[in-house]
Amino acid sequence: MFTVLIGAILNIILDPIFIFGFNMGVKGAALATIISQGVSALWVIKFLIGDKTLLKIKKKYLKIDFKVLLPCIALGLAPFIMQSTESILAISFNTSLLKYGGDLAVGAMTILSSVMQFSMLPLVGLTQGATPIISFNYGAGKGDRVKEAFLLLLKASLTYSIGLWAIAMLSPQIFAKIFTKDAELISISIKAMRIYMAASLLFGIQISCQQTFIALGNAKTSVFLAILRKIILLIPLIYILPLFLENKVDAVFLAEPVADIIAVTITSIMFTIQFKNVLKELDY
Repeated sequence: MFTVLIGAILNIILDPIFIFGFNMGVKGAALATIISQGVSALWVIKFLIGDKTLLKIKKKYLKIDFKVLLPCIALGLAPFIMQSTESILAISFNTSLLKYGGDLAVGAMTILSSVMQFSMLPLVGLTQGATPIISFNYGAGKGDRVKEAFLLLLKASLTYSIGLWAIAMLSPQIFAKIFTKDAELISISIKAMRIYMAASLLFGIQISCQQTFIALGNAKTSVFLAILRKIILLIPLIYILPLFLENKVDAVFLAEPVADIIAVTITSIMFTIQFKNVLKELDY
């Protein structure tokens, strides 16, 4: 927690100093980020060679064991794909919206993507916190605790995603006004947010199931689900839906909830089948 806070707070302090104080603009923002990450890294190293940790960094521990490394890489592919495809996704959304709606539509998309990424961070925290608990009990052969941990994760994630969805549907202007005072952009963003986040209440199911696959060591399924939502469904839909709907801009925003609904449906079916098999394995 300190590692994250140190980097975040230092970045917030350094950004205005470099951007405005030294008139460095985007370069200043980049430099602030690098310095903040560097300080966070030093903090972690100091901790891992200090007296507060049970496992200290030692030369004998740094030898690469591919039997350990390769499965870790495989399990990390799903979150890596989710993060790395964001750039491709942003390009797809922005080029389509610029074509059909101009700068205002692109501005609205910037607000929507920022709201979505920021608001989903608690879900990421929940799932990452649950992963070692589910993994430990799975390894210990405790099917009842695996099921209990997953159901608790699912309830917490769904509660959050439904609450976020309700705010986005009932008071989207709360989010829009954080980013701009332009009345026209706020108006477009309000309408777009209701379309774009129409199925976000289901996202708690998607991320809980996907992360639990990782916790159970099922890297292949987790990677497939990460590819499914963004690459197989969402990116093609951004270009396909405007061909069939009269309002092209709304069609582009509609790609998000359509992809979410299909992805959650497939994920839920696959997870239900495989989770039952896992519990049978553990004789639960």
